[in-house]
Amino acid sequence: MAPKTDHRRVSRVRRHVPGSSERPKPVLHRLLENRQIGRLSLEEYQEKVRDVYDGPQGALLATCSLISLHTPLGARLFRERKFDLRGARRILDVGSGAGQIARHLIKYSDREAEITCFDMSHEMLRRARNRLKSSRPRFVVADLTRLPFADASFDCVTCGYVLEHLPDAHVGLAELSRVMVVGGRMLLLVTEDTFSGAWTSRMWCCRTYNRRELAKICEEVGLSWRRELWYSPMHKVLRAGGICVELVKA
Repeated sequence: MAPKTDHRRVSRVRRHVPGSSERPKPVLHRLLENRQIGRLSLEEYQEKVRDVYDGPQGALLATCSLISLHTPLGARLFRERKFDLRGARRILDVGSGAGQIARHLIKYSDREAEITCFDMSHEMLRRARNRLKSSRPRFVVADLTRLPFADASFDCVTCGYVLEHLPDAHVGLAELSRVMVVGGRMLLLVTEDTFSGAWTSRMWCCRTYNRRELAKICEEVGLSWRRELWYSPMHKVLRAGGICVELVKA
């Protein structure tokens, strides 16, 4: 049985660098972006998120990811080894949803790699099992702020569009840092505070992040910002596709 999270340790890493307060967002972005995450308690907000993903929107998640090209573009990151899964032995997929990233993990990781997928929605994990039809992943219902895994359990983590559902990224990133081995790598994808990100926020009841501020938070919890990744050269030129970065546990 995995030990419980030491929340005193988590609270110690939840510190802000002087001068690192969130920069003001453009007025139009603030009008579009969903603000429930700032008005509700964590428990109330998590219940709202479960309702969204357990319901019709969650049922359409895989289709939306395909239409938005996130699924095929995400596959390119793994297929072209921009994020190289070779050599990873214990992989954690955070907020697996309908299994969009888990499908890539099954295809591009080494055959002997152990894959653990977790989500706080039972219904989304059921959909993932049905879509993936694979015996390789282990599915776990869990909360990112209180992970049921021992320290240094994983050498590779994928976290795709999950931090948006936390009022404070410090807590979730600190937990992920805790369960990673030193030298472990993470693929982190986050909705950015852009116009398109604001629309995403409204549809999926989530927040957005500023690239520079998120990098500071990662460093504070022991996750080094190794390099930014882009789905394609055009995405890099247009600064599109959200935040996609490879992190390393220091």
